[in-house]
Amino acid sequence: MTDATEALIVIDVQVDFCPGGALAVAGGDEIVPRINALMQEFPVTVLTQDWHPEDHASFADNHPGAAPFSQVEMPYGPQTLWPAHCIWGSPGAAFHPKLAIDPADLIIRKGFRSQIDSYSAFFENDHTTPTGLAGYLRERGITDLTFVGLALDFCVAWSAMDAAKLGFNARVLEGACRAIDLNGSLAAARDAMRAAGVTLAQ
Repeated sequence: MTDATEALIVIDVQVDFCPGGALAVAGGDEIVPRINALMQEFPVTVLTQDWHPEDHASFADNHPGAAPFSQVEMPYGPQTLWPAHCIWGSPGAAFHPKLAIDPADLIIRKGFRSQIDSYSAFFENDHTTPTGLAGYLRERGITDLTFVGLALDFCVAWSAMDAAKLGFNARVLEGACRAIDLNGSLAAARDAMRAAGVTLAQ
């Protein structure tokens, strides 16, 4: 068992991000057994869940003529347009069926505001609208966070970097993550995480 000030943050291990899903990450399902085992080692576990309305602004389908994985400018900055995924209440938005949900202390949903995407577990993509997770962790006395899940180069990386900026000790277990690696995004995310003070481990 780890120290009482540590928490495991499990990012978006959902059906749509696993093989066969709408925005599948290669090998996304392979990390589930390790994550389930890690939950037994941490006193606090938080699960995040991507949770989008059908009219979400990050969906390519909602931008006539736009191709998936292209970029547009939003009021908060550049936005990658994704295939529609994790639509709230849909089978694809559900957690992977083999992910242990019962040990979770908290499930936090993100991306439910139709006009702004939300990669990080802590903030919407405007970097200012909070999810409330930081306050929850601080009230629990948590100082050290370990991140696992999907996808390493987007939601995991953004979450870990925000955690570091908020003053938490942030660590990413790459062996319990999988990446999309879109146009070099994995290497860029690793560099950005290291620069932000995030520890990368296997």
